[in-house]
Amino acid sequence: MFDSKLPSCSILLLAGGRGQRMGGQDKGLIEWQGRPLIAWLHDVARPLTDELLLSCNRNQTSYAAYADRLLSDENAGYPGPLAGVRAGLTAARNRWMMVLPCDTPLIDQALLHSLYAAATQAPEQPVMLRHGEQWEPLFSIIPTSLLSQVDERWLAGERSPKHLLLQLGAHELRIADDDRRLINLNTPDLLAIAGTHAGTSY
Repeated sequence: MFDSKLPSCSILLLAGGRGQRMGGQDKGLIEWQGRPLIAWLHDVARPLTDELLLSCNRNQTSYAAYADRLLSDENAGYPGPLAGVRAGLTAARNRWMMVLPCDTPLIDQALLHSLYAAATQAPEQPVMLRHGEQWEPLFSIIPTSLLSQVDERWLAGERSPKHLLLQLGAHELRIADDDRRLINLNTPDLLAIAGTHAGTSY
């Protein structure tokens, strides 16, 4: 049901951070249930788009199999996820670009279809997931026509994806407070806990 492509929608997988919470390890390449975290994201996103982008600043050879194109930050020194988003918007050829983090292997295609459907209802504005009072800017979809406005705010010093998207009039896609599809396996402890519950339905 959910394997059909999202029309005119690129998907950007963010794996460009320095991995501070993982002791400097590249999060996307850390294994969970015997596979790199990025592989789980790839399997969900690949059938849905004709342009799969991946933001990474190291280990490009290892990441090459998981995207159509690899992107790197324009600025050195790991300036944060907004740099990856900006690189994605510059490269994307479709009307929309969906953003997903590399450390959430429990997402599914139903969630991505819901995010896309919300975007088509507000075609000139971004959409972010929200649960409770928590915005999730790294689960978002952005019209690529907003690149110049993103660049303008970046050059003015903005580095927060949430703040920038809200400045651009982002709408929310509200999901349940306890939706486990958004669980970030971004620390060794969380990976260990998830590994001990590998047979549990998250």
